[in-house]
Amino acid sequence: MQVELELAAGAAGHDVNAKENPFTPKAYLMRYWDKTIHNNLPKSPFLLSKASPLDAVDSSRFAKLAEQGTLSTALPSFCSSANLFCFPDLSPSSNHDTDSDFAVYNNKNFTNYGSGKVGGVDSFKNYSDGEPVPNLSFHRYSGESTSHNDKFNSYSSQGQSINQRFDKYGSSATGGSGDFSTYNPDNNDLGISQFTTYSNQGNRRAQSFSTYSNKGNAGKESFSSYGNNGEGARNEFKAYLHDTNAMETHFKSYSEAAHGGANDTFKSYGADGAFPIEFFKSYGNGGNAGVESFKEYNLNTFIASDYFKTYAENSKASQKVNFAAYGTSISARPHDFTRYGQNAKGHQNQIDFKTYGSAYTKFKDYAKSGVTFANYTEGTPVPNPSSGSSVNRWVEPGKFFRESMLKNGTLMPMPDIRDRMPRRSFLPRSIVSNLPFTSSKLNQLKEIFHASDNSTMESIIKDALSDCERAPSKGETKRCVGSAEDMIDFATSVLGNNVALHTTENAKGSKQDIMIGTVKGINGGEVTKSVSCHQSLYPYLLYYCHSVPEVRVYEADILEPKTMAKINHGVAICHLDTSSWSATHGAFLTLGSSPGRIEVCHWIFENDLTWTIADVRGYSHLG
Repeated sequence: MQVELELAAGAAGHDVNAKENPFTPKAYLMRYWDKTIHNNLPKSPFLLSKASPLDAVDSSRFAKLAEQGTLSTALPSFCSSANLFCFPDLSPSSNHDTDSDFAVYNNKNFTNYGSGKVGGVDSFKNYSDGEPVPNLSFHRYSGESTSHNDKFNSYSSQGQSINQRFDKYGSSATGGSGDFSTYNPDNNDLGISQFTTYSNQGNRRAQSFSTYSNKGNAGKESFSSYGNNGEGARNEFKAYLHDTNAMETHFKSYSEAAHGGANDTFKSYGADGAFPIEFFKSYGNGGNAGVESFKEYNLNTFIASDYFKTYAENSKASQKVNFAAYGTSISARPHDFTRYGQNAKGHQNQIDFKTYGSAYTKFKDYAKSGVTFANYTEGTPVPNPSSGSSVNRWVEPGKFFRESMLKNGTLMPMPDIRDRMPRRSFLPRSIVSNLPFTSSKLNQLKEIFHASDNSTMESIIKDALSDCERAPSKGETKRCVGSAEDMIDFATSVLGNNVALHTTENAKGSKQDIMIGTVKGINGGEVTKSVSCHQSLYPYLLYYCHSVPEVRVYEADILEPKTMAKINHGVAICHLDTSSWSATHGAFLTLGSSPGRIEVCHWIFENDLTWTIADVRGYSHLG
């Protein structure tokens, strides 16, 4: 055996430290680099840092389990040893008899917590703040309680990939209140927050969602069967999803068959956001004497899509729905009111659209009476990006810029280039090659990674597979890679074997003004092609890589403007042919032009990367 180790070390050359086992995934990656990439440039420390941390023994053991299809039996140790992103199994459920104060707290299972309690207050303040992947369950929380108050204040602030379930929360509760104040603010890449049968059959219990999920990014909120059969309940969504980007919200069977003056208020809902999609399906159906108010809903929101399907259908006497200042959004997407208010009974039913405006609204099978359109604006136009309209406030300053900005002494804003994904590592090829990666084998993947039906992990897996299986755009070559060797293979298949990897050094300068220092054009600043790779959220490190033709790639020192000290070394890519881009692409909204008329540049964000043909004239900074 000792002879075999010595021979292997000799084959690896000077790259393998004498004390390092040559059978580790990292050692194999270094040998694979030497075999595949034909130049004398140093190996990329960035790529080596993403190699699997598994030792030789664990790598072999997990590879065998993957081959046998039994890796799920060792998932906790596999996730820990391989530095993967997995949701832990929830701890045992909690119950209590006294008031509770959970400050600066995180992952926990609160099943049946507070159920049947009379009076008292439970406070979740600064709960899960800054946690990258909170996994939280409030199943049947406060069920059948009386005058019990729950406060979620600054809950899950600045978290990522949230998995939160409030199933049957507050069901059959009498009185009391649930207060979600500053819930999920500044969250990134949210998973799913589920309020299933929340407050079902509640009696005069107030629920308040104040500044809920504000400034979040790309998540899903689900309110299914929320408040059904409630009696005199008040639900308030105030400043909900304010300044949020690409959030998908589902209100399914919300407040259905609610009685006795159920009041729902959506105030400043979705204002100043971008690309939201909202579904109100069977919302308020069969309601009796309730009031639903949408005040300043989606105000100044960019490209919003709203679907009100069978909303308030079959509602009974004195049901009132008020849309005040609804939909004054800059939108090229639909607002669909299908069977809205149809078959509503009672002469006092009232549906009021006041200062409602959208050019893309459909009223299909809409109630024929009891509907008022006051100051309804038919035809809110989509602004022309080249017209100078100030719609670029929806795009972060510095996210896109012109090539002329890349010169010494330029002062410019830097967007937030920080990597907000959970830290993960590649899998060794010996393991990833034995794992399914296709939607047709979703059930196998769910079993491997312990993803239950309708869970956040299921959503993460499905979203990644969908993106990777999407047909390439015109002229694009793409591949999703879960091992460093697969990435090298794809880059060299597009660019040849003489390649180099480039990435931005760190995230310093994010969200502040910077000054450009020394600039170097890769390949002398000539037009070239590259392979860019962007992280995808998945249990192991997964990159979406695609070929990018007709670009120029630059490296630039990034300086602190006041001290002129170098704080970063950035990589920027300039796309020269934008003719196939959408007219509503954020670049044109920011720069004031249209597809094909200008080049568009952007920084390579932290932990993303681009490959180019190696510059034989030398490099000063490589990834």
